Amino acid sequence: MAPFLGALAIAGIVLIGIWLFNLFQGDRTPEDQRVARAAVGQNDALQRENFADYASFTCGKERGSEAEVIARQRDSSAKRGARFVDDVTDVKIDGDRATATVTYHFDKAPDDKKPVPMTFVREDGAWKVCSTGPS
Repeated sequence: MAPFLGALAIAGIVLIGIWLFNLFQGDRTPEDQRVARAAVGQNDALQRENFADYASFTCGKERGSEAEVIARQRDSSAKRGARFVDDVTDVKIDGDRATATVTYHFDKAPDDKKPVPMTFVREDGAWKVCSTGPS
């Protein structure tokens, strides 16, 4: 029984050490990747027609109402198919504002890549998309 309890104690100590390491390490994701994550997250939320998630990735002045955002998304999807983010490049950060080029394509024209200059702002500690992409 003693070897089992010893192994259990060691496993517990290791798990606590891992938890403490993660707690104090914090999120070290570079800011340009956080900007890109906002673009991808917003697009994903639109494709799922999940307004709550869409709102969490969109700045307040661009958010709009749930009814209008979902209606625009359904219209775009019917005409062009689902929209995908291919790349986020040229991220430039200036304080709580950022710009980037987000390249999209639509399901019905996968080879027609659309690079779009986008703006972002940091609100409530997170990057939010603050311009509209192609629809």
